Amino acid sequence: MTHSQPPQEEAAPQEHAPPSLRTPGEPDDPALTAPPSKGDASMGRLVGVDLARALAVFGMYIVHVGPMLSTTSGVGSWVRYMADGHSSVLFATLAGFSLMLIAGRKEPKIGLAGRKAKARIAIRAVVLLAFGTLLARLYGDVIIIGFYGVYFLVAMMFLKLSAKTLAITAAALAVVGPQLAFLMRPLLSGSFQQAVDAYDPLEKLSGVGVIDLLFTGFYPTIPWIAFVVAGMALGRVDLSAPANQRRLAALGAGLTAVAYGLSLLLAGKGALRSMAEDGSSSGSWSGSGSESWSGSSKPPMDSGSFDYRPSVRELFVAGPHSGTTFDIVGSVGIAILVIVGATFLMDRLPRLRRLMTPIVAVGTMSLTAYVGHFVVMSSFSLPGGGVRGSWVPVLTLILGAVVFAAIWSRFFKRGPLEYLLNLATKPAKHLK
Repeated sequence: MTHSQPPQEEAAPQEHAPPSLRTPGEPDDPALTAPPSKGDASMGRLVGVDLARALAVFGMYIVHVGPMLSTTSGVGSWVRYMADGHSSVLFATLAGFSLMLIAGRKEPKIGLAGRKAKARIAIRAVVLLAFGTLLARLYGDVIIIGFYGVYFLVAMMFLKLSAKTLAITAAALAVVGPQLAFLMRPLLSGSFQQAVDAYDPLEKLSGVGVIDLLFTGFYPTIPWIAFVVAGMALGRVDLSAPANQRRLAALGAGLTAVAYGLSLLLAGKGALRSMAEDGSSSGSWSGSGSESWSGSSKPPMDSGSFDYRPSVRELFVAGPHSGTTFDIVGSVGIAILVIVGATFLMDRLPRLRRLMTPIVAVGTMSLTAYVGHFVVMSSFSLPGGGVRGSWVPVLTLILGAVVFAAIWSRFFKRGPLEYLLNLATKPAKHLK
């Protein structure tokens, strides 16, 4: 769905930007707090990123609470299909972008500033892993937060790379990661995973252990780190420059067309099939399955289906959450189009930007909005998967998130969980 920048054109004046333009839990960063200047992207230009983040949140709502794809038709089917898998990929890509707001936008921070940035990211990673483990224990292994913690730890080795090198690295990871996961999957199933899980404290606490976090979970790090690194590359590019917007839009469209086109050519008609069509949380070769609110994706330990039998054809499909190279490349293309499109609209249409302020506010506190919907679903016993095909629960959640974020952002710079996460990183400021 992760760097030297070309010269930027003069930033446009700010018009009704929301009170906080920080990404979830970000510490104060000059790129976000300084007035717009000729050499820096303006705060208004980052509104598009917050809008994209809000769309990712709403996509997760649709997947967890909205109707199953098989019960939808027309525009509803298209919305449901695009949300499945693509919303979490957009989330992961934007996570990589957020890392660059800490590590340095145009150039990586070095010296003491660089060490403080790495400390902030490391603290954030540990907190997210711990918090994600708690949430997985409460709400099941569809929670992405714990995986975020692992992504951040792995991504720390890429913080000093340029935009071009990061893009090349993301491409390499998109090719190597799925094949590695494919080869490792049979080795990690059955008795081997049982033996590892028996000594894995994360597995005992939440049902999401080290093997799940790296290879077999809903959002496994080995294939998914490519999204984060791609977002990091975007984070070091000036998204406000029209020339870059055109190039990135062309790149996103090209990646999407090539990946899905080749997948259809090589794997046949069902290559882009979403697992949401099956109404099941299992069936993916990567073990990820659909994001539906369905508890654990793991079969029982004594289940005969626990031993995996790989098929080479599975490497050529590109359906949501298939975790293949084609899925990764196509999903990154869609994420780029959403981010660039949102940035373009917020740049060029100030009236629309004013109208979208309440929605953008959701993007500035996406961690709170994401976790909040699980709390609401649990508190009100909302059925996941939309068995009756109703859009009312998900629309209610979206409206509730927008109203809450709009009101909260009028009085506070950060969302509740963003504030706590930022507070946890304060010790990094004392690093010498």
